[in-house]
Amino acid sequence: MIPVAEARARLLALVAPVGAETVALRRAAGRVLAEALVARDAAPPFDASAMDGYAVRGTPAVGDGFAVVGEAAAGAPWTETLEYGEAVRIFTGAPIPAGATRVVIQEDVRRVDARIVVEAPQDEATHVRPAGGDFAAGYRFDPRRPLGPADVALAAAMGFDAVPVRRRPVVAVAMTGDELRHPGEALTPGAIRASNGYGIAAMLEAAGAEARLLPIARDRAESLRDVLALGADADLVVTVGGASVGDHDLVAEVAGDAGLDLAFHKVRMRPGKPLLAGRLGNAALVGLPGNPVSALVCAMLFVVPMVERMLGLDPGPRIRRAPLAAPVGPNGPREHYARATLTPDGLRIAERQDSSLLTVLAEADALAIRPPDDPARGAGEVLDYVPLRLV
Repeated sequence: MIPVAEARARLLALVAPVGAETVALRRAAGRVLAEALVARDAAPPFDASAMDGYAVRGTPAVGDGFAVVGEAAAGAPWTETLEYGEAVRIFTGAPIPAGATRVVIQEDVRRVDARIVVEAPQDEATHVRPAGGDFAAGYRFDPRRPLGPADVALAAAMGFDAVPVRRRPVVAVAMTGDELRHPGEALTPGAIRASNGYGIAAMLEAAGAEARLLPIARDRAESLRDVLALGADADLVVTVGGASVGDHDLVAEVAGDAGLDLAFHKVRMRPGKPLLAGRLGNAALVGLPGNPVSALVCAMLFVVPMVERMLGLDPGPRIRRAPLAAPVGPNGPREHYARATLTPDGLRIAERQDSSLLTVLAEADALAIRPPDDPARGAGEVLDYVPLRLV
């Protein structure tokens, strides 16, 4: 068995950033830029009014009067040059006329016909948004994260109707086991619901991958061989179950016969000891344990970072720290990722940690990290944890 940190390093070494594609900006949310965007124009592209009011030249005093000589609106500029003693009625977003140096807001003036009189003292605020005040032409934008709504709006403001993004890594997910039945199918004696693949596919899609759920591989070498062949064109193949050493655990044997270049088999952690990985043809392969919690926790800790690396992102998991809300006993020889809940008092580790209990995982929002042979801990002592959000 190898330590968790070494397993993570070996897994990340199995993958590399994938290629790029260009998508319409309306389809760019959640995608990762493949290269920086460079602004084609400044924003705003001209000095613009920040308020509704009157553009004037100079700084007027209370009682100063101005002749209103024109009007400027967003998209409809006033194109002449403003002189002293003149004012242009102006609206928010309109270009500042040549010669004007400030906007007197409409609440500060009294208008009579074609004249205004300033009735309030003016301070340093000119109510002018300078050209390039948001960004200049040539501004580079490369956030190194999935694009959110504000990022998409910024790309649009920079002049892009399509953007270069990393293509979605293709991950083929194969559940294994004679006992598995898809949701909606009747349960025969000895059968159980196939749940792991659905949760893992949802997790990987949330991380930015294209997840393909392959047919269930039965506990026969030829069945698993046929299912693995269906994922041959994927960037990453993830098997769920069959990675241990029982008579029906066939992943290591079948993948080995198919040419698997094994990176490791078994990790010094719980849940999730029977984890294997390597390269199979053009794809990386990760064999996850079959217990539901083990499979989902290992997918979050190991497979999601692989997807992030393929997207060109800094791979997780993102470790945080918090005090314990209650004392806990000593840990055993394997690094333990214990389901826990974040409370106002800190991390509260769940009493039940059996790797078959999906309800405990669904109720948890953190994985508290217990190092190997960690001694008993008292309330208030600080532990590392991984925020737990599977989707």
